[in-house]
Amino acid sequence: MIQLIASSRRTVMCIDGLDECLGIQRARLLDSLKQILGKSPGTRIFATGRPYIRAEVERRLSGHVQSVSISSTRKDITGYLRIKLDEDDALDAMDESLETEILEKVPENASEV
Repeated sequence: MIQLIASSRRTVMCIDGLDECLGIQRARLLDSLKQILGKSPGTRIFATGRPYIRAEVERRLSGHVQSVSISSTRKDITGYLRIKLDEDDALDAMDESLETEILEKVPENASEV
């Protein structure tokens, strides 16, 4: 069905969290996407995933891939957290020590994500 739609008009597909697919399902999905891209030159795919699947995506979609690595710095994460904490309308739920803990621990743990 997707092949039919994609072959008849310009199509953009967005796939988020490609790394969350189990290996065999991800392989099948990527192989299906390669078939779609081969038969539908007007189709573009935007996919996100953790860095460890990049090589698999590039291998399975060879000739159809442009990849960009995006990562955040500790400063980016802290800045985002400050904005979100400032927007918090539950003022009684936050004290200074909890805010400090959030601003210290979240950026430390974010490197794992």
